Amino acid sequence: MKIYHIPCLQDNYSYLIVDESTKEGAAVDPVEPQKVLEAANSHGVNLKLVLTTHHHWDHAGGNEEIKKLVPGIKVYGGSIDNVKGCTNKVQNGDKVSLGADINILSLHTPCHTKGHISYYVTGKENENPAVFTGDTLFIAGCGRFFEGTAEQMYESLCVTLGSLPKPTQVYCGHEYTVKNLQFALTIEPNNSRLQEKLEWAQKQNQAGQPTIPSTIEEEMETNPFMRVDLPELQEKVGCKSPVEALREIRKRKDNWKG
Repeated sequence: MKIYHIPCLQDNYSYLIVDESTKEGAAVDPVEPQKVLEAANSHGVNLKLVLTTHHHWDHAGGNEEIKKLVPGIKVYGGSIDNVKGCTNKVQNGDKVSLGADINILSLHTPCHTKGHISYYVTGKENENPAVFTGDTLFIAGCGRFFEGTAEQMYESLCVTLGSLPKPTQVYCGHEYTVKNLQFALTIEPNNSRLQEKLEWAQKQNQAGQPTIPSTIEEEMETNPFMRVDLPELQEKVGCKSPVEALREIRKRKDNWKG
């Protein structure tokens, strides 16, 4: 399994997932289809599927165009998310295969949008799995609660995504990492892993390189929204439960001027 990131718009990422033995590919959130097709052609990939994480235009806005450019392509999206151009609706637990070795599991991760889907992708046995989290889980952050509650985001982040194998690589929808880490340090100023990761992310940005992927393990160490089960973190934000802490941290992030 090969994964290529394709920077789009101002700070979005689309992705190309490739089954190496058949050269079949899936595009995740191809908001600028031409860029995705160029990447596919340069790697000799035959695009078969689109995986849409959620209905917002900067993720689903290229679906109609890619269907014109690649006749017969299947477009997957959340069954209750009203995804533009969707041909195949998926819900939690639905599976899709790609090529000879790739399996894709749909995980319902609501809150940012009510039908948001994260896609958990496994390849050969010796390869680390990957998860494409759209705007639910960012590196060191999470999406705004546009269509859901803190309870839902807790379930999505800390239960659904948090239970994936620790080496799972996290590919999110935007390059927000530096700002997220700077904010995370306002919550946990003494977290040395956070300080190290911020220095690294700033260097990546300066070199014009992406800060993705992360891993579920790294997120457990550095993402305040995935650390709300820790009593010491709850205490730092004056809360007594994980959900309350998550709600409070999100409120602070929404008001943070950076």
